[in-house]
Amino acid sequence: MKQVTQKNITILVFLFTLGTVFSQNGKVKQANNNFNDYAFMDAIASYEKLVEDGYSDEQIFKKLGNANYVNARYEEASQWYGKLVELEEAEIESDYYYRYAQSLKSIGDYEKSNQWMQRFSTSKSTDQRAKNFGNKEDYLERIKRNSGRYQLQNLSINSPVSDFAPSFRGNELIFSTARDTGITSRNIHEWDEGSFLNLHSAKISETGDLEEPKRFSKVLNTKTHESSSTFSEDGNTIYFTRNNSQNGKFSRDGKGVSRLKVYKAIFQNEQWEKATELHFNNDDYSVAHPTLSSDGKTLYFSSDMPSSLGASDIFKVSINADGSFGEPQNLGPLVNTESRETFPYVLDDVLYFSSDGHPGLGGLDVFAVKLDGSSNEVINLGKPLNSMQDDFSFIMDIEGKGYFASNREGGQGSDDIYAFVETEPIKFTCISKLAGVTKTLDSDDVLANVRILFMDGDAIVGETISDNAGKFEINLDCNIAQYTIAADKEGYIGTKQTLLLEKTSTTDLVLELAKEQPKTPVAGTNLLEYLNLNPVYFGLDKSNIRSDAKESLLKAVAYLKANPSVKIEVQSHTDSKASNGYNQRLSERRAKATVAFLVVNGINIDRLEQKGFGESLLSNSCNDWSKCDDRENELNRRSDFIVIEE
Repeated sequence: MKQVTQKNITILVFLFTLGTVFSQNGKVKQANNNFNDYAFMDAIASYEKLVEDGYSDEQIFKKLGNANYVNARYEEASQWYGKLVELEEAEIESDYYYRYAQSLKSIGDYEKSNQWMQRFSTSKSTDQRAKNFGNKEDYLERIKRNSGRYQLQNLSINSPVSDFAPSFRGNELIFSTARDTGITSRNIHEWDEGSFLNLHSAKISETGDLEEPKRFSKVLNTKTHESSSTFSEDGNTIYFTRNNSQNGKFSRDGKGVSRLKVYKAIFQNEQWEKATELHFNNDDYSVAHPTLSSDGKTLYFSSDMPSSLGASDIFKVSINADGSFGEPQNLGPLVNTESRETFPYVLDDVLYFSSDGHPGLGGLDVFAVKLDGSSNEVINLGKPLNSMQDDFSFIMDIEGKGYFASNREGGQGSDDIYAFVETEPIKFTCISKLAGVTKTLDSDDVLANVRILFMDGDAIVGETISDNAGKFEINLDCNIAQYTIAADKEGYIGTKQTLLLEKTSTTDLVLELAKEQPKTPVAGTNLLEYLNLNPVYFGLDKSNIRSDAKESLLKAVAYLKANPSVKIEVQSHTDSKASNGYNQRLSERRAKATVAFLVVNGINIDRLEQKGFGESLLSNSCNDWSKCDDRENELNRRSDFIVIEE
């Protein structure tokens, strides 16, 4: 903005802390006094005169940059910040890099702006603005993709001064303006040499045209700033911004700052009652720019109260059924940064707000974010709604028609109100949380470190790895109705399945992987040894399949199913107890029982042969069973799986 309106006042408090006392000759002292008294236009002139007289001082350049920056004179601010960063041995706080980058962006020098944002990010990596920049280094391309969705029109109601902060009240457009009110010059605001702000109204005709504006209310407009209004659905309750005042006049704190406060008033008996301030206002910080949620149960506003993350943050507070309020809650780092987040507006479940902390085109840009948690994306509304200058105080109805303010080139005044029509709605990335576990197919044991890909067609759109407990979580775009999930791990057979994603969390997804089978063994190989399986043992004088042998048998079945060309001969054996003839018949029964188990579990009999060897092929030296213990004799009571065809 070319003149300071209330969107800048919160930053003035921040800038007060930057005022450092230096050389106190007459000219410097007067310039400092102007700066510390917030007479920034006088301060700019004083400091510029000092530079003309040969002063080249770090503090002068800082204050010239800051004074121009808060007045949205970004070209001038970039010049002075540029001189500041060129000084050798200057102690420059990282926030000056950020404001320099923002100023460069506002004059269209995006390449140089990005260089200084890199410098800022390096020096202050934990800053939310640095994180946002690092996550969105392609922000200009993203903004380009979001552009072209609005048709704009400058309005005839605009004046040569500042007009901004539109709001809806039935068939009226209420807005704030600094146009000539007939008040004498003693009410000229020395911060920006502009008239005080008052609320005006313009009726919206059936064709959408605006009629000649009028003063909104003599009761609500006072000899201070009034701005940023919002109304209940019936239009009979207003919340608006006003400077801290007593008896209708400015009231300042111990630092000389007139803080901003939100006031409430009721319309009844065809007139507005005297406004009362909300209980969470405070003389030590500002509360401003209120807006109501669509259901009227929540009030959103901007403030620099102690829990703020930056120069001004967006908060919300619940409105109880009896009209009382809850405690304000900061909307957190998804929305708020260390810079300015301000002018909130809520339509259904979308919050629109202005910020110079999120990656934008320059100055304040308008952004949108979902309030229901279904997306973690903050979207820049793009051109032409956003520009290199300040774009703010966005409002829109459910039909996509709305208004906002901007100080872009080509306007009638310092800030103009523009009408717009949204030709294409914002499409947020819809987020659904998916959780599950990875396991082995046969044993049901958890399987750690499985790589899981989520694909939309052939495109990979998500990736994660299960942890040591086999668990995984991922946020997916729920605008994609069907995903293909591919899971793989070395030593296991990869698996794919289809997921129909609902717009709710899924926590019972189980992905099972079978252990990768070795290559086909050569003929003559004992398949059980090749697969590193326990032998199939039998009880003394028994031919039934023991329960402890079933695990090895089932894994052998899985291998045979996965390798249908392999044929085996089941060779069964006995210990040396009993006669040779008896042991031969017993081994044949064991071979028959083993083959039967394989057939019952799905292996074709044509792939199986069987043979009993009695006690002729003992696996140890226990040819006299009485000289061996039970374990040694058990080693001979077995079935082997010998590969006969690969």
